Amino acid sequence: MQFICYPKCTACQKARKWLDANGVAYDERHIKDENPTFDELKAWQKQSGLPLRRFFNTSGLQYKELHLKDKLPTMSEEEQFKLLASDGMLVKRPILVGGGFVLVGFKQDEWEACF
Repeated sequence: MQFICYPKCTACQKARKWLDANGVAYDERHIKDENPTFDELKAWQKQSGLPLRRFFNTSGLQYKELHLKDKLPTMSEEEQFKLLASDGMLVKRPILVGGGFVLVGFKQDEWEACF
């Protein structure tokens, strides 16, 4: 499994603690140092079944500074994927990619349901 996170993020810290407490093996990837690629994001979004907007870190500074709340509705999916791939800090975290599932954000009940 791949655990994509930002170490200073409190949701990521909670998710890591949960993974460790439940004995889940994972490879950790720092989202700022190694941005998810356009192709990864496309595949994860498709596999997750979530709307693309759920992949945006709406609490982040970049999201607010770029006024994405107003811009996203007029952007194509292609433009949105390119934007997400350009800066890992725009991407909602943590992301857990496993065999047959992709979890975005840490909601303990959702994570427990996958295990």
